Amino acid sequence: MATLTQYQAVGRRKTSVARVYLRPGSGTITINKKPLETYLPTEVRQKALTGPLDATETRDKFDVIVNTKGGGLTGQAEACQLGIARALLKFDEELRGPLRDGGYLTRDPRMVERKKPGQPKARKKFQFSKR
Repeated sequence: MATLTQYQAVGRRKTSVARVYLRPGSGTITINKKPLETYLPTEVRQKALTGPLDATETRDKFDVIVNTKGGGLTGQAEACQLGIARALLKFDEELRGPLRDGGYLTRDPRMVERKKPGQPKARKKFQFSKR
């Protein structure tokens, strides 16, 4: 049985989680069993997802398979971006320079602030009335 060389990594953004698998191939990108253009129709999200591959010039070397869930499409695209960058590092540690320069290795820590008890929203307060 032949072993399939595969590089796996996880990317997260807001409440989205993306499990990314890089396999040597022709450059097809599949997200949740759908092609990239179908799952992410806007060009901005497509460029965000393929940014690490373009920065390292490995777009045509790997087939990318992504399983993602949670959040919205933008959060999922950026989670995929981080996952692809981390998987590329497992492939070749020398790609760290271009990935770091492009900002693809930094996890964006911004999350939705939780709602506090006794308030209508996270920061909104009920109107104060002196009398």
